[in-house]
Order: sequence, then C-alpha cells, then structure tokens
Amino acid sequence: MSLNNFTMPQPLCQASQLRRLSRQLIRQLGLLDAACGNQPLSPVQAHTLIELGQSNYSIKQLAELLNIDKSNASRAVSHLVEKGFAKTTANPKDNRSLVAQLTASGKKQLIKLDNQQNQQFNEIMAQLPVAQISQIEQSLSQYNKAVMQSKAQIGYNIRTIEPADNAAMAQIIRDVSAEYGLTADKGYGVSDPTLDSLSEVYQQSNACYWVIEQDGQILGGGGIAPLNNQPGVCELQKMYFSQALRGKGFARRLALQAIGFATEQAYDACYLETTANLTEAIKLYESLSFQHLDAPLGSTGHDACEITMLLKLSQTKST
Repeated sequence: MSLNNFTMPQPLCQASQLRRLSRQLIRQLGLLDAACGNQPLSPVQAHTLIELGQSNYSIKQLAELLNIDKSNASRAVSHLVEKGFAKTTANPKDNRSLVAQLTASGKKQLIKLDNQQNQQFNEIMAQLPVAQISQIEQSLSQYNKAVMQSKAQIGYNIRTIEPADNAAMAQIIRDVSAEYGLTADKGYGVSDPTLDSLSEVYQQSNACYWVIEQDGQILGGGGIAPLNNQPGVCELQKMYFSQALRGKGFARRLALQAIGFATEQAYDACYLETTANLTEAIKLYESLSFQHLDAPLGSTGHDACEITMLLKLSQTKST
C-alpha cells in the first residue's frame, strides 16, 4: 500500500492529534525549559516547591504527588535545600526517611512563583471569552481524570469472552448481585438460565461480551446484544465488576467500548435496564447521555429492574 493513499483509522488519528496537542501545550507552557520562567527553579523544582507550600512531605510522598520516581524527587529536594528554599528533618514516622519543608526563603520564593504563574495564565485567559475558559477547565479536568484512570488500569487486559471464562464471570455476577441484594428469585440478570454459558450467548456478529482480567484472573465484564423484539436497538448487558476492579474507571471505559461497538454495528439506539440499588451505575449512564424511559422496551425478562434508559446512537455518530 502506498503511504500517499494511507488513511489512519479514526481512533489512531484522534490519539495522534491529542498527542500532538499535548506536546504543543507542554512546550508552550515552558515545561521543557531549564528554568521556570525567570525563577531560579527548574519545572520539577517549581512543582516540588508548590507541593511543599501545601504541607510537609517525605520524598516518597512527593514522588507520588509529582508522579516521578523517588530519585528525581530526592534530587529536586536536594536542589531546593542547596538554594536555601527547603530543609529536611528526620521523619518521625520512619527514621529511615526524611521530611522536606519550606524555609522562610522558600515561602517567599513560592510567592514570586505564584505571582509569575498567575500573570502568565491571566495573559492566556485574556485571549479567551469566559464561556470558553469554563469549557477548557471542564475538558482539562476530564482529560486529567482520563490520564489518571489509564495509569490505574495498567496491568489489566480487556478481551472478548472465551468458554474458559464462563464459570469465573458467572460467579462474579452472582457475588455482585448478592452484594447489592439482587437475588436470583427475582427478575434480575443473575436469574438468567444462560448465566453459565455467556461465551455462547454472544456468538452472533452483532453481539459481543468483554471480560477484564489481571494475571489471568477474571475480574469483571459487560456486553452488547440485540434487544428482543426491537429492531435496530441493542442492549447493554451484564455489566458487573468485582470489588478489586472498582474505582479504576473500567465501568466507563467498558461502557464506551460497548457503545462504540454498537455504533459500528449500525444500531440506532442502546437500551439498558438497572435498579435503584446501583446508584453508581445510574450516575455513569446518565453521564454518558442515556435518557430515562417511562416504560421498558423489548422482553428481557428482568421485570425487577425498574429503571430503564436509552441512548440514541445518532448523537454518538456525529461526535
């Protein structure tokens, strides 16, 4: 294939554009410079100074806050000590480590740094209307959260379900259902007769079920399948996660993956049923633009799921 005729797939194209914009932003903000503006500080030292302005921290704590390794955090603190901006004392909780804190000179330097940074960002914001500033703040907050969640998900694998996964995934569904009081004697997903054979249920081309694993252990999953008696509508099904998987952003990631699959399969809408017990799930679906319905669709057999929602996929195709 000629490179002149090569078209980058949409997800890769978007990733490339986001990388480019991130690089440009880092460069424009001077984060690759040797010094932070006109201050006698490198960018890492400046960030360390800012964190020490909030509290006293050990080297390990600073490394975690700054998302750098302990050796870099240690060097940053050493340089601040050399400049007279910080000092270290023995850690009362661990005599093998040190706690860093700002000196009086360091506090004055922090004021200078804050003034410089405030001026820089005031000049940036002067180029933008107030509405756009709010949009940027919201987008950067979402971007930052996505970066943090992607790091929390390192070491996990999302893949389509296989027959060998059936027993583990069925047990997770049973355990989570019991945790939330969703008993098998009522019309919940845990009562489905196909619960122990999920890999067979999602064999058709317009359906899929994904599992999340770590070191070969199945920890959760979710799927998409056609909704009974509703042409053009699919259903988001059996989204269950063990406690070890929660808080890492996998519910949103898997839901988005399922919505993307549904869009590729040319479904018109995505339906789901849930219950008021699952408050976290409801908030997630609402944040993904699912709308509440007054009555259920199809014939799922889950009559105990009193909350029904629908997402029109035409709105996801245009974004």
